[in-house]
Amino acid sequence: MSIFGNLGTVGIASALTVLLFVGIPGGGKLKPLGWWTTLLVAMMAGSAYKAAGGMFKIIPDAVGSLIDFTQGFVKGITMPAIALCLVIVILWKKLTTRQVAVLALIFFYVAAGAGGNWSYISDAIEDARAGMQ
Repeated sequence: MSIFGNLGTVGIASALTVLLFVGIPGGGKLKPLGWWTTLLVAMMAGSAYKAAGGMFKIIPDAVGSLIDFTQGFVKGITMPAIALCLVIVILWKKLTTRQVAVLALIFFYVAAGAGGNWSYISDAIEDARAGMQ
């Protein structure tokens, strides 16, 4: 027996978005999300966006346009190279948790599209979505 029933991919994407939106500034009974927690939640949200589709396709479509622009501007740059550049910025640039959330959403979409280890979570959420239909 599940407390929340069947959330589904859209429900997961919605819940993670709300968690980022209200959890970063905090102010309630719980402390604001920390840097690493924000990074993890944003990565899961980006993966859920890719699987959920519908209105959540806005983020992947916007990021896809940004990637296309980057690849047009810097000829020969690959998705794994863009993902590595984003990791470097996330880890070495002093960022607020809100900035971490935005960059992590972008990173996870890029990394999932690049394949490799980062695509496993996105693929698992997509497989779960396909299994529910």
